[in-house]
Amino acid sequence: MKTIIKSIAVISMTAMLFSCGNSTQEIRDLLADKNLPIGIATNINNIYTDSGIVTSKLQAPLLHNFSNRENHPYSEFPEGVRIVTLDKNNDSIVVTGNYAIVYSKSNISEIRDHVIINNYLEHKKLITEQLFWDQKIKYFYTEKAFTLYTLTDTIHGVGFDASENLETFIAKNNRGSIYLNEND
Repeated sequence: MKTIIKSIAVISMTAMLFSCGNSTQEIRDLLADKNLPIGIATNINNIYTDSGIVTSKLQAPLLHNFSNRENHPYSEFPEGVRIVTLDKNNDSIVVTGNYAIVYSKSNISEIRDHVIINNYLEHKKLITEQLFWDQKIKYFYTEKAFTLYTLTDTIHGVGFDASENLETFIAKNNRGSIYLNEND
């Protein structure tokens, strides 16, 4: 009789465990409702390629993946990010910031808290506290205060739009010394 009762108990427990399973979608929905990431990763080191050619590298100490959001999926880098983009000549642009968020559908990123962009080839460096990056059209913009360093100039202002490589830019409400070559 004891063996039958133990067998019934084991079968009942097994049935309960299998009946309590949640589908992957139910778990994603629960995490989205609780505003929790679907995944967390540490010490990120991603390399992006296009046709076998490295186009960019992303490094971050922490990633929160919120791709389970139906309307606005995103990835968050709460401890900062370092992004290196490479062109066809392997010249690089380096973007760093202490916080970043990337919206998957629009491909627009917000980088903030001590943002620095370096274009080593052009000898240009931009420093600001907040920057938006439209990766589709390769364009930076901010309405915050900025400082742009070039070989000959230091420009301060509030509001800045630029191509991703900082070659062409619009500096708003600016001040500083700017060298102009009248022969050009």
